Amino acid sequence: MAWHQHLVRSHFLRPYLPHPPMLDKLQALERTYDELTTRMGDPEVIADPNAYRDTNKAMAEIAPLVELYRSYRSVQEELDQTTEMLEELDKGDELFTIAEQEKAELTNKIDQLKTDLQRELIPKDPNDKRNVVLEIRAGTGGDEASLFAGELFRMYSRYAETKNWKVNIIDLSESDVGGIKDVSAIVEGRGAFSQLKFEAGVHRVQRVPATEGQGRIHTSACTVVVMPEADDIEIEVAEKDLRVDRFCSSGPGGQGVNTTYSAVRLTHLPTGIVVQCQDERSQIKNRAKALRVLKSRLLDVERQKAESELSEERKKMVGSGDRSEKIRTYNFPQNRVTDHRIGLTLHKLPAIVAGDLDPLIEPITNHFKAEEMQSAADRDLS
Repeated sequence: MAWHQHLVRSHFLRPYLPHPPMLDKLQALERTYDELTTRMGDPEVIADPNAYRDTNKAMAEIAPLVELYRSYRSVQEELDQTTEMLEELDKGDELFTIAEQEKAELTNKIDQLKTDLQRELIPKDPNDKRNVVLEIRAGTGGDEASLFAGELFRMYSRYAETKNWKVNIIDLSESDVGGIKDVSAIVEGRGAFSQLKFEAGVHRVQRVPATEGQGRIHTSACTVVVMPEADDIEIEVAEKDLRVDRFCSSGPGGQGVNTTYSAVRLTHLPTGIVVQCQDERSQIKNRAKALRVLKSRLLDVERQKAESELSEERKKMVGSGDRSEKIRTYNFPQNRVTDHRIGLTLHKLPAIVAGDLDPLIEPITNHFKAEEMQSAADRDLS
């Protein structure tokens, strides 16, 4: 038994959290959890499969946070007791050294629990578990930009392989030099959007093109768009709002190319959004794929509209949300990749272009999470 467990508590030691509003939220969640626990034992709820399922689901959603809060409260009480004991002991006492060590350990635990609680209280992005609609378009730089767009698409495809995600090309337009003018694809896999959402923006490349005879470094750019794939129940597209055009596929595709009208172009009349798909030989499959992308674009429009109404501290994705903002530079002569949003520079460009993106993605994700935690703390204090 730990030495401090011999103490007789003279009063209830209230746990301390940095911001009272946070404590209020946690106490309210604990009360809700207790109410749900009681409800799970209600005969009427047990007899109703739907009510029982919903109650159990509600409990499961808040259980980790409630357990974390109870751990925090328990450790805080131990820390308070240890602190009281230290005030009563002489520095020469053998127990004083033991108590100091235990206080240091408990303080570290408390700091970690505070951080975990703040992180758990941040509202989860409902899109994080979704698939991704990825679009890459060559920008300024002509042929060099199209070559870079092709490299970016291969980079993300290789990264997807390391995560066991599946990449389905929806539409691909190649350039005359073997690059990509633009490409649309669906990246399928758990957590795809949570990992890729901060990749949206303008990616810039600096290098000497193969066609450059004087060795001058050129700067080109590509735009990367990352959207969560929409669920059918969220976005409904009425047939009367669609214009459907069918045409022959072009580019790679085997014997079926340019012989059948399998490619499909969908135009959403109310918004003017156009999506086409020619990856499949089946017109039905191409239409279904194009519709998936269309719904995701419509969802993205709604999402951006909602984000634009939030305060500056809540805006994320690509800086201010403007996709014209440069987020990253790939400098080939210096073997350097720089993410301008957080000032991160890595000298391992070949590995990154080969799909090793975690050294870039993890720091930028942690950066935005930290910003959200600070914003939540500031709101609690206001």
